[in-house]
Amino acid sequence: MNPTTDFVFPPPSVPSLAVVGSSARFPVRRILCVGRNYAAHRREMGGSDRDPPCFFAKPADALVDVSGGGAVPYPTATAELHHEVELVVALGAGGADVAVERALDLVFGYTVGVDLTRRDLQNALKAKAHPWEAAKGFDASAPLGAIQPAQSGVTPDGRIWLTVNDQRRQEAQLSDMIWSVAETIAQASRLWRLEAGDLIFTGTPEGVGPLLRGDRVACGVDGVGAIAFEVA
Repeated sequence: MNPTTDFVFPPPSVPSLAVVGSSARFPVRRILCVGRNYAAHRREMGGSDRDPPCFFAKPADALVDVSGGGAVPYPTATAELHHEVELVVALGAGGADVAVERALDLVFGYTVGVDLTRRDLQNALKAKAHPWEAAKGFDASAPLGAIQPAQSGVTPDGRIWLTVNDQRRQEAQLSDMIWSVAETIAQASRLWRLEAGDLIFTGTPEGVGPLLRGDRVACGVDGVGAIAFEVA
């Protein structure tokens, strides 16, 4: 951007996330998400075990940085807000038609995120074969933690979990993912040219369920981090 460019009003600030061990922040360009990437959740929601990844998107400004805790507002237009904890990949480089073998070269780091979903609205839209944006891409629909920089070529390998009011709702192993991190990046790069600043939610395990106002949510991924927030 030319620093001397005149705009008709001030441009919006760039959404960003904290980075573990750094005072610099990670600027977020775009948020892509994968649906039904754990076999048990795929069966829970309907579908066969090796369907191609189903991608959808959230706007970058849907993110809420909850690395220091905080509150996430209960959205309008739903009576059935659901939680979906996910491993999130943060890209530090981009490319198109990226081979699986070099997909991890694009990774800057990893974090923990929750794909909040207006489930009742999603079901109504799906029944009419309409797009999901209003069910997935609403304001504050992507609570996220600080990004843990990646070790070259190493992907997280451990437990992913979520509790609501200290009661376990979701728990699985990252190895249960149908499409690996590298395969997911490669598949996404066939649909979009990926760039530094892109986030990719890699799917949620079984156990998704409702959230109510006042609920306390905690979730994490072994070796990556944990977050906590309250539904306001």
